[in-house]
Amino acid sequence: MSLLLQYPDPDLIAARDELAAAVGRLPESAARESLTRFVEWFRATEPMALARAYVETFDLRRKSSLYLTYYLHGDTRRRGMALLTLKQRYRVAGLTPPEGELPDFLPVVCEFAALAGPATGEAPLRQHRKGLELIRTALHDGGSPYARVLDALCAELPGLSEAERASVADLALAGPPAEEVGLAPFGPPLNELEVRP
Repeated sequence: MSLLLQYPDPDLIAARDELAAAVGRLPESAARESLTRFVEWFRATEPMALARAYVETFDLRRKSSLYLTYYLHGDTRRRGMALLTLKQRYRVAGLTPPEGELPDFLPVVCEFAALAGPATGEAPLRQHRKGLELIRTALHDGGSPYARVLDALCAELPGLSEAERASVADLALAGPPAEEVGLAPFGPPLNELEVRP
């Protein structure tokens, strides 16, 4: 899943048959079925069309961004702390996050889950389960084949409770949190600026 959610560069394009074979070796499950359907599309699509689909899906639409802390914290100061915490979690497990990529990038989080194992590795995915659901919903709404990869990922994680589903629906309507500290206007209210005789 980590590889399938990365930009389809020449190396990834060259590995399409190998990825399809790896999916074929997975045990029978809903996740395998979703990934099988995805790799069929991935193998049959021209490289330029794959690149265009990826950019349009993940780089140009905020609702399907692959940066997980964005959904929980928006572009606030808390997001910076969450990124630092995630990076420290990787280091404690003996893994070094890749240079040039944020630690909350979903392919990086999936790779961590695969390398660190179910308990430790899946903790960030479970923590950001609502964000994953938002991405998955946005991909389905947009008719993206990448929705199948998110279907597979979510099928391997605990399901959402009714309260969590309601929270996801609220977050989808309201959007991620916005910074509220330090944004007050510096000048007096406009009615105090009126010219007096």
